[in-house]
Amino acid sequence: MKQFITGIAILLVFASCKNENKAIVSVAFTDSLLNNYSDATIKNAIETDLQFWKNRIEPANPGLLNELKYAGCLVQRFHLTGDMQDLVTADSILLVADRAFNHKETAPNLALIRSSILQHRFKMADSLLKQVKNTGIKKYESATLSFDVAFELGYYPVAAFELKQIASPTDYGYQFRRAKLAHYKGELDTAIAAMHRATELAAGNVYLKQAALSNEADLNLHNGNLQRANDLYAQSIRLGATDLHSIMALGWIALVHDKNDSLAEKIFRFIHSKTNAPDAVFKLAQLADARGDSALQKKYASEFVGMATASVYGNMYNKYLLELYTGILNEPAKGEAIAARELLNRTTPQTYAWYVWALYSNNKTAEAEKIYRQHVSGKPLEGLELYWMGKYMQAQNKGYNAEQFFKAAYKNRYDLSPAMVKYLQKTLGE
Repeated sequence: MKQFITGIAILLVFASCKNENKAIVSVAFTDSLLNNYSDATIKNAIETDLQFWKNRIEPANPGLLNELKYAGCLVQRFHLTGDMQDLVTADSILLVADRAFNHKETAPNLALIRSSILQHRFKMADSLLKQVKNTGIKKYESATLSFDVAFELGYYPVAAFELKQIASPTDYGYQFRRAKLAHYKGELDTAIAAMHRATELAAGNVYLKQAALSNEADLNLHNGNLQRANDLYAQSIRLGATDLHSIMALGWIALVHDKNDSLAEKIFRFIHSKTNAPDAVFKLAQLADARGDSALQKKYASEFVGMATASVYGNMYNKYLLELYTGILNEPAKGEAIAARELLNRTTPQTYAWYVWALYSNNKTAEAEKIYRQHVSGKPLEGLELYWMGKYMQAQNKGYNAEQFFKAAYKNRYDLSPAMVKYLQKTLGE
C-alpha cells in the first residue's frame, strides 16, 4: 500500500509539472488576431467626430460643449495611437474653455484632472481638484476624483475615507477603486473579486468592461493565475481588438511562462508598429534579456530611453527608466535623478523604495538607509520594489531580511524581468 501511494504521489507531481509547463497563450488566436487586426473603423469614426467638433469651435468666441467634445475625441485618439501631442492639444483646448468661463464651469477642470492623472501629473491634479471643489462639484465626482488623486499621491487614509463615501456593492466606480486599494494593501483575492464585480457591473458599456477585464487580468497575473489572466485578456480583446495593453500582455505570458520568445517578439513588434508609445520597446529589451543577448538588450534599452525621456512624457515612464539606468545601462547617477524627480511628483512607499535603490546603486548607502528606515520599512511594496529591497538588504549583509524580500518578490515574479527571476530562483533554490 505504501508503494502504491508513493507511486500516485509521483504521478501527481509529474502531472503538476506537465500542467505548469503547458503553453497558455494560443498561437492560433494570436496569429488570427495580428493577421486580421484593423483599427480603420475606429480611427475613421474618431476622425469624423474630431472634424465635426473642431469645425464647430469659434476661436474668437470660445464655448464649452464643442471644446469638451473635441478634447474628448483627442483623448480617444491618444488611447488608440499613443500620440502624446493629442493630450497636449486636448489640455490646451480645455484651458481655453476654462479661462473663457472665468473658472466658474467645472467641466473643463474635471477633464483636466483626469488628463493630469493620465499623464502622471499628480500634484497638478490635486491643485485642480481643490479649485474645482471651490467652484462646486457633485458628491460622487468629488469622492471618486478625491480617491484617485489621494491614491496616486500616497495619501492612503484619505483615499480609504473617500472610498467609503461612495460605498455600494452595485456601483462600478466603487468596485474598481476598491480593487485598487485592496491591491495596494496586498489583499489580492479581495482586489480580484472587486474588479470581477466591476466587470459584471459594466454591463453593455464596452469601454468600462474592457477597463475592468484588463485590470482583472493584471491582478491575476500579479497573483500568478496566468491561465485566468490569459482568458480575461482574450475576453477583453474579443470585445475590441484595439486593446493593445491586453495584446501585449499575451506576449508577456508567452515569454515568461510559455518560453515562446518567437511569439512574444512577434506580438511586441506588432504593438510597436501600431502605437507611438515606447512600451513595446521596453518589452523588446526584456525579450533580449530572456535570450541572454546583452548587446541587443542594451540597444533596445537605449532606444526606449531616447523615446521615454522626451519632455512630452514628463514622469510617465520613470519606473522603467530607473530599472534600465540601474541595470543594463549602468548609469546610476541618472537613476538617482529620476527617483528624486519622482518624489517631487508623489511620495509613496514604492517611490521611496525607488529612491533607496537609486541611492544605493549610486554608492550613497548612508542616505539610502535613512530613507529606508523612515519611509519604506514595514510598508506594502510590489514585485519590483521587493526585489530591489532584497538586493539592498543583501548588500547590507542582512541575510534574513533579504530572503524575506526575495520570497515576497518571487510570489510576484511575473512582474519582474527574466534576469531578476533567474537571480531569485538561484538565490532561493526554486
